[in-house]
Amino acid sequence: MDIIGIFIGLIMLMVLAYMGYSIIWIAPLSAGVVAMTGGLDLLEAYTGTYMSGLIGFLGDWFPVFMLSSIFGKLMEDTGMAKSIALKLSEVLGVKRAVMGVVLSAALLTYGGISLFVVVFAVYPVALNLFKEANLPRRLIPGAIALGAFGFTMTAVPGTPQIQNLIPMDYFGTTPTAAPIMGIASAIVIAVGGYLYLVWRQNKLLANGEVYTEPKDKAVLNIEDDEPNMFIALIPLVLVVATLNFLGWDIVIALLVGIAATLLLNIHKIKKLKFSRSVNEGAKGSLGAIMNTSAAVGFGTVVQASPGFATLTGALTAIPGTPLISLAASVNILAGATGSASGGMGIALEALGDYYVQAAETSGVALEAFHRVASISSGGLDVLPHNGAVLTLLAVSGLTHKDSYIDIAVVGIIIPIISVIVAIIFANLGLV
Repeated sequence: MDIIGIFIGLIMLMVLAYMGYSIIWIAPLSAGVVAMTGGLDLLEAYTGTYMSGLIGFLGDWFPVFMLSSIFGKLMEDTGMAKSIALKLSEVLGVKRAVMGVVLSAALLTYGGISLFVVVFAVYPVALNLFKEANLPRRLIPGAIALGAFGFTMTAVPGTPQIQNLIPMDYFGTTPTAAPIMGIASAIVIAVGGYLYLVWRQNKLLANGEVYTEPKDKAVLNIEDDEPNMFIALIPLVLVVATLNFLGWDIVIALLVGIAATLLLNIHKIKKLKFSRSVNEGAKGSLGAIMNTSAAVGFGTVVQASPGFATLTGALTAIPGTPLISLAASVNILAGATGSASGGMGIALEALGDYYVQAAETSGVALEAFHRVASISSGGLDVLPHNGAVLTLLAVSGLTHKDSYIDIAVVGIIIPIISVIVAIIFANLGLV
């Protein structure tokens, strides 16, 4: 019953999230099922175990979520994010519209901007670009997903996204951990995803599909004082540089990016209310951090259940290098919670110490565990109930039926293949 209860709780969480219910209340509800079937005291499981997991993650990561959201909102409101996307699309041209969207999203994500903000910033550019190229609109979510939810979120060494930062606390590593594995994985995701989207584009065009206007068109206004792309890149470069080359904490790095954005746009202080952007960015971070924290709280109750020892025993008993069981654990939990950071947080909170010991026993570098955990978090997390997927489809005015197949290929199938490649590199000693 312990094991059955865990799976019932996981399935319940996944199904209810897919149906559109908020994880903030379905996570403790699902945790209650796990607690009852595991013989835990229900009240204590909620007020004690569940809340300790939620508050612990919230306390550790709220500053990062908030500052990333504020940074992204300022980049969006000042036109800097749009300037970068427009310039890239202009340089690449209409014939490479898909590549322009992918690179725009990837550059903003690697610069430390929240994934949700990237969706809002890139979509209007993508819409105009696809209209000019007369490409089917249903390809836009897949292109944005590849750039924002893919290689720059988990694989490219040094990315300031939280999915690359969480493993540092458990393995004592840095954001650039396992660069060879990370670059190899990033190439698989980026090249494989792009080739798929080009194939998909040609197939849709051959079937006679062309651009169609959305019901609520996102109008792209190009202002006379649109910032130069190279000026707009400065805050992004500063975040990445201070994090990786100076070794500063991500909180300080994001503050540097925010300060640079404000200073470079000081001439717009009368036109733009920076306080409004900061307020909206701060408010926007609450939903993301609470959803993730709720998922981690659920995982904390699962960890306290007697059946968890049996479950982890099965996962850690997977034959071969312990990197395989780590990849499986993170993927399964990221898929169940619909959250890359939430699923990885659950897995590492429960099994982090085990994998540190496994690294010592197997002789595999801890950096390899960091990179495999990070890449694996970006696999099954992009199931239909994922919050970023729902936001992306809502913003683009499309449905799962229209575009989810493309999101799944570039966001699930290819990243899972990439983590296999990363593990092979680790086994060859190429970390």
